[in-house]
Amino acid sequence: MSKILIVGGGAAGMMAAIAAAEKGHEVHLFEKNEKLGKKLFITGKGRCNLTNACDMEELFDSICTNQKFLYSAFYGLTNQATMEFFETCGLRLKVERGNRVFPQSDHSSDVIRILQEKLKQLKVKLHMRTEVTKVLTKQERVSGVQAAGQAIDGDAVIVATGGISYPSTGATGDGYRFAKENHHTITKTCPSLVPFNTKEEWVPRLQGLSLKNVKAAVYSRKKCLFDDLGEMMFTHFGVTGPLILTASSMVHKELSKQGELGLYIDLKPALTKEQLDKRILRDFEEVKNKQFKNAINKLFPAKLIPLMLELSGIDPEKKVNEISKGERGAFVTLIKGLPLTITGLRGYNEAIITKGGIKVQEINPGTMESRLVAGLYFVGEVLDLDAVTGGFNLQIAWSTGYAAGSSVL
Repeated sequence: MSKILIVGGGAAGMMAAIAAAEKGHEVHLFEKNEKLGKKLFITGKGRCNLTNACDMEELFDSICTNQKFLYSAFYGLTNQATMEFFETCGLRLKVERGNRVFPQSDHSSDVIRILQEKLKQLKVKLHMRTEVTKVLTKQERVSGVQAAGQAIDGDAVIVATGGISYPSTGATGDGYRFAKENHHTITKTCPSLVPFNTKEEWVPRLQGLSLKNVKAAVYSRKKCLFDDLGEMMFTHFGVTGPLILTASSMVHKELSKQGELGLYIDLKPALTKEQLDKRILRDFEEVKNKQFKNAINKLFPAKLIPLMLELSGIDPEKKVNEISKGERGAFVTLIKGLPLTITGLRGYNEAIITKGGIKVQEINPGTMESRLVAGLYFVGEVLDLDAVTGGFNLQIAWSTGYAAGSSVL
């Protein structure tokens, strides 16, 4: 039996602790906050989208960075096995749109409670409000950690400190420092799954307006970087929502290179331009003596109507039967591609995850053990791994945590 020290009590750290304790090891979990799972508590707007019930192919396709590295970990603890784990522990689950998996109660606190009960049952020793300041090594092998001003011996150390997103949860990049001090490379980090800042002055007027079943496309000049359907929302600074957060994970490089990118919102993705034109003609036919400003209320939510009137370039007082084919065509184009300009990403305090991290080539993909320091493991968001929204990033945490905890000697 070995003494395993785990740094960080988030999703990956708790799963690593459970897996290691199930192997019969003496496990100590160090968390600098007053409670476990602080970031887990706020995920999925407090509902905790804990994984995705898709097939394995889609699971891999949803990984943005270093997909192949996760092959062993994902097959070691699949998304289905993750669901079974929670259900066996007594957590009832439900699957929602896009195969997103939530606790039936809609409370992330229930996910944390289940994990805490499991840790207690397995006699994992919790060290709360205890900050680890250093990973200790002797001759390229881990010897323990420095915490609360003293050296604590251990046979293996699993670092599960997260990235730098949501610093209020205690994510301050400690894991990157531990990795650097032990000769690891850190790839460039930036906020990901994060809202966009936009240039247009009219955007704040739409603050709070949520659009469902729209299509968003992001372009760098003529090159399409992202194109998908989903839900989004306007804010005082730009745009957010699941569709936008997913887009943010695809555009980092181009945005930093170009400074600005084009975002086009298709408000009626189910209709072709021709079908939309016919629909507008039908609407106009029903109100042919009305003014344009009173003829488009069936097309858009009330909050959007004044803006669409303004951007259309058509005189709002004009009778609909006087609107030319050219004017109508331009209006159709506007509806099929409401143009915005992305000027940047919001910061780490609004980012769901951190993109970048410890270079995975320096980590054994089967065990998560460092290739440079024996007995040192890295799991979860601290690694250069990230995915789109939908429970995939938490699956990375569960799978990598399980890989380390179950393979530690």
